[in-house]
Amino acid sequence: MSGDRPTLPPVRLPSDAELARDALAVPLLARAVRLARWAGPGTRVGAGGELVDEQLPDAAEVLGLLGTESPEPTESDEALAAQARADAEAEASEAWRVAVDTGLVEVEDADDDASDSHDSQDADGTVSAGAALELITSGSPQDILSLWLDALDVVFADATAPVLEDLAGAIGDDGEIDLDALDWDPEVEAEFLEGVLGNLYLLTVGEGGTDPVPVPLPVLAASMIVPDDMGEPTDDVLEQVSEAMMRLDDQFALLEPIGLVTYVPVDEALMVEDSEAGSDAVPSGDDEDVSRYGVVTLTPLGLHGIRSRMRDAGVEAPAVGDLAEKGADALLEGVAHFPEPAARAETEQWLARRGAAAAARELLVAAKGTDPGAPLRRLHCQQSLALVGAEAEPAVREVLDDPELGGLARVWLAELGAADVPPPPESMIFWLAIDTIAAQLDAEGEPVELQELVEGLVGQHSGFFDAAWRVDHPATADVLEAMGRLHQDRKSAKEARKAAFKARSRSGG
Repeated sequence: MSGDRPTLPPVRLPSDAELARDALAVPLLARAVRLARWAGPGTRVGAGGELVDEQLPDAAEVLGLLGTESPEPTESDEALAAQARADAEAEASEAWRVAVDTGLVEVEDADDDASDSHDSQDADGTVSAGAALELITSGSPQDILSLWLDALDVVFADATAPVLEDLAGAIGDDGEIDLDALDWDPEVEAEFLEGVLGNLYLLTVGEGGTDPVPVPLPVLAASMIVPDDMGEPTDDVLEQVSEAMMRLDDQFALLEPIGLVTYVPVDEALMVEDSEAGSDAVPSGDDEDVSRYGVVTLTPLGLHGIRSRMRDAGVEAPAVGDLAEKGADALLEGVAHFPEPAARAETEQWLARRGAAAAARELLVAAKGTDPGAPLRRLHCQQSLALVGAEAEPAVREVLDDPELGGLARVWLAELGAADVPPPPESMIFWLAIDTIAAQLDAEGEPVELQELVEGLVGQHSGFFDAAWRVDHPATADVLEAMGRLHQDRKSAKEARKAAFKARSRSGG
């Protein structure tokens, strides 16, 4: 594959308006917006802009996170209620942090007020509505998506932060966190999670990028840990996969409320079973077992989010519709290595913005050329014209005498069932054969289907190779060499190689 081809398949995304509606509906952003509307000058915050402890119950109540307590609670009920309150306050705190960090809420002078205090809970700042809050009702879909991406950044940072247990173990006698003892590298953590999300994106768009693709957590963890060339994973590698799964289980639990994924967490009972059995948390391969080890599914909004992050990092991540406003040359070059469903969808969007006759002529002009990519452009031109239908016939008839497009035109007209299609001269037949095989080689390499095409062509035309090496096409020698590799008949393969040598000698190559 040449270096200028897309590194990822194109993703098919809903419209920005649909994605924006999804973004406004995700639980964490919706909660952040509700808290931003609730907050005011009387809201007390600490030095870092966080809600003070005394404010958390009110915030949790505003969000509807506090349930009703039993009228005659037992000791067990009280313990459960206390835990529920703690969880609700933690969720409220998280939503508030998103509100502050995305600009839904403005906090002023918190640092100044706290400058003489070591306890951030004693430091009050001034709270007011942020400029981003107005975007919720008056912003464009792109504004909403930008706000959501900011919220995703906040959650991503939380997901790559040290876990509480590790933090507790790294606090020194002076009360400060010992970063060396913590053994935590923020860049490594972020790079690993970005890689996991990139693999999840690739697994999703590789299936078409439209329908949900549930991915078992062990598969995702193994994609980052197990080397591609490793047969049976070693015990050490399996242990690393198990550790990665547990970390990812926590991270996806954080990423789900922002709408990036839907997630079925690891079955805690299963982890107890594995621990008692003394084995690592890696499934044996049974489908039912795999689902108990966690399943993650990237949402359409998640596809948009990961694509945006990859593009910001300089990764080429195309989307269907990117080429709709560009010329036919960009379309034919762009879809050259798209999967067939994506190429068709991209072409349909491109055609929808143009008149049939004008589009057909533009496609035919763009299909011409003697550069290495020209055969594949002509193949996709022919496929695009099929989507135009009979309205393209006048434009196609205009190129019947064109040496590069005449064969394509005749094939297309015949497939259309058009009348009065002139028979091609023999030279055009062989030129089209070379051009077609060159396109297939560029698109797919040397699959079995191409082998069948090669053997069919040779069988239909006696003396095929004697005529083929004389074809004035830039790819003649390369095509004949490929035919020599593909043809299963040893005599025909030898003739193809001889013809390739003659073609190179004739062209001076």
